[in-house]
This record gives sequence, C-alpha cells and structure tokens, in this order.
Amino acid sequence: MVQKEHMSRKRVGNRQLKDIGAERITRLMDLSVQALREGRPDRSTRYVELSRRISAKTKVRMPRDRPFCKGCMMPLVPGLSCTVRLSDHRVVTTCSSCGRIRRVPYIKEQRK
Repeated sequence: MVQKEHMSRKRVGNRQLKDIGAERITRLMDLSVQALREGRPDRSTRYVELSRRISAKTKVRMPRDRPFCKGCMMPLVPGLSCTVRLSDHRVVTTCSSCGRIRRVPYIKEQRK
C-alpha cells in the first residue's frame, strides 16, 4: 500500500483574512448597485446577501457608505430603489420594494 503525501495548507492570518473579507464586501456591494442599475434586482439582493455572509464570517463591518434595506436586502439608491425625505431632524429613507422605513437623525449637522 502506497501512502499519499498530504500537502499542507497555507495558514491565512487573521489580519489578512479581514483584509480579504473587506475587499470582497466592497466589491460585492459595488456589483449590487451596478446590477440594480441594469435592472437586475434579484442579482443585486443576492450580492448583498453574500456580502453580509462574508461580513459575519470574517467579523468585518458592512460599509456605511453603501446602505441596504434590512428587510429585503436591496441596495438603497436614492431615486432608484428608495425615496429620501427630511423631516423632524431626521433623514427618512423608504425602500421602494418592501416599504421598510429607515430613520437616521442629523442633529450634528444642524449644530454646525
């Protein structure tokens, strides 16, 4: 009986893993917005779901500059997939596909 040699896997460091995760998350979020603009909402939600999975697995935060609806995982692009209104010191973003409302205060901006 011939014994096979096992090739050892190269261990990826924690820092490197997080860098790779962050890079893939930003790429997927860019692709999701692009797919939404091309009229492929199913594909764009899939990209957001994948990026959230990577975020959870690598413990990397989702980028704040690319918002998405937490109800239907649709990337929020004003005028395309959501409406944005200002009311009572808040930015109110309403998702066009599921109707979920997101309210973010803007008190710091008003103080300046």
